[in-house]
Amino acid sequence: MEFTEAYKQTGPCCFSPDARFLAVACDYRLVVRDVVTLKITLYYLLDSCKFHEFFTFLYLLCESGMLYYCVIISTLKNGYVVQLFSCVDKINFLEWAPDSEYILCGLYKRPMVQAWSLSQPDWTCKIDEGSAGIAYARWSPDSRHILTTSEFQLRLTWPKHAARGVSFTKDGKFAAICTRRDCKDYINLLSCHSWEIMGVFAVDTLDLAGVEWSPDDSAIVAWDSLLEYKGTQQFTLVQPLVLEDIIAFGSCHVLIYSPDGRCLFKYSAYESGLGVKTVGWSPCGQFLAVGSYDQSVRILNHLTWKTFAEFTHAASIRSPYNAAVFKEVDDPFQLDMSELCLSEGLSRNMRDNGTENGSEGGSRVKYAVMDVPITVPAQKPASDKPNPKQGIGMLSWSSDSHYFFTRNDNMPTVLWIWDICRLELAAVLVQKDPIRAAAWDPTCPRLVLCTESPHLYMWTPSGACCVNIPLPDFRIVDLKWNSAGSCLLLKDRDSFCCAAIVSALPEEEPDEQTDETSEDE
Repeated sequence: MEFTEAYKQTGPCCFSPDARFLAVACDYRLVVRDVVTLKITLYYLLDSCKFHEFFTFLYLLCESGMLYYCVIISTLKNGYVVQLFSCVDKINFLEWAPDSEYILCGLYKRPMVQAWSLSQPDWTCKIDEGSAGIAYARWSPDSRHILTTSEFQLRLTWPKHAARGVSFTKDGKFAAICTRRDCKDYINLLSCHSWEIMGVFAVDTLDLAGVEWSPDDSAIVAWDSLLEYKGTQQFTLVQPLVLEDIIAFGSCHVLIYSPDGRCLFKYSAYESGLGVKTVGWSPCGQFLAVGSYDQSVRILNHLTWKTFAEFTHAASIRSPYNAAVFKEVDDPFQLDMSELCLSEGLSRNMRDNGTENGSEGGSRVKYAVMDVPITVPAQKPASDKPNPKQGIGMLSWSSDSHYFFTRNDNMPTVLWIWDICRLELAAVLVQKDPIRAAAWDPTCPRLVLCTESPHLYMWTPSGACCVNIPLPDFRIVDLKWNSAGSCLLLKDRDSFCCAAIVSALPEEEPDEQTDETSEDE
């Protein structure tokens, strides 16, 4: 892999949907970089005769206190200053428009939303919610509308949940928005063209937690809160409590609806304990994975909506599992100079430098393939605290819908990779530290993960490996792929770098070889 140098960041970072640019929040600045070179990107040129006037204008703004911060966008070719963006507070949120032409910045402390156009430097947008506050802001699929949700729904009661209460169809024509009125949950279908309500239907939940369209836009999945279940209020304290009258508290409750409001299926996994924690559609739309607090994942098919597979996360991995278990172990750097003819001083200096480099970047690590049976590290969640650290906290599908990974939160150092075609466990990655983030390559079944260590971990169906980051004091806390799979963003707490996977095979040049052969003849 190839790595860039580290750059400063103090907030969100995100790739543009077209995979060409990277937007980075740095205090009060928004920096847009080219993904290939990470140089600040050119959009418009200023005439050289206007340089003096432009910098004089910047100086006057700074002296008068009118300039809070600026973003200077220059070109890789000639370095001309081309654009000035200014904000009034620290950036808390970034989002690109789907067409990669606009950038939205959320300044939630103001509260305010600002947006800029990369192709039209004179265009700007500012949305000030005032005392109502801003809980969330997002682009609509047409890249021409911004949807904001106020704090505590003081201004609008839509949606019920700021982030999980809105879902758009893949074609961008409709939006499903969760609402609640008169102690009842509803799903409202809106046209993204006219923003008119196309339909409203009630949802059979007590406390709707989230909603999401299927990848083929044929169904809508809605799931209840982890604590609520519609049967919990079918008895009162006046009546004697009979076991048959008590329907499971916190049962796993998932509902599938058609766009016209018909309930296609109701699913409850078990009858005791906490309910749904994660829900994820496969990219092909044929499978729906439901992760629960009972440390299991159920897979529903799109034809009958029945469960056809259930995967458990046992602390002991034994036969008949055929999965490869990769465990992270130390691989100290050792320099063997016993067979080299070096002077005593040079040999001592090389040993000292090797020791210093090893202590600065931490010890090297590698994966060791373990034999089964093996017991993976597990933690006992605290029963007297809310939001216990147990259950399926991370779940994501590969781009080809062949694999998906999970992390059981009471086993924070273990990542489970499942093969949906074979309906079996494909691999287990046992890390030294808790897993902070993991992401699939959007172009192939390649998985990368980080553990807030100076190492990057990678898995493919052919094996797993550890990559040492060649940057001092750089610990990866988050990572993201661009949509083309050509660049990987690695975030430290106050800096970031980018990485690219380079093929070990040299590029062939058949045209040049053909020309040389013809000349020899």
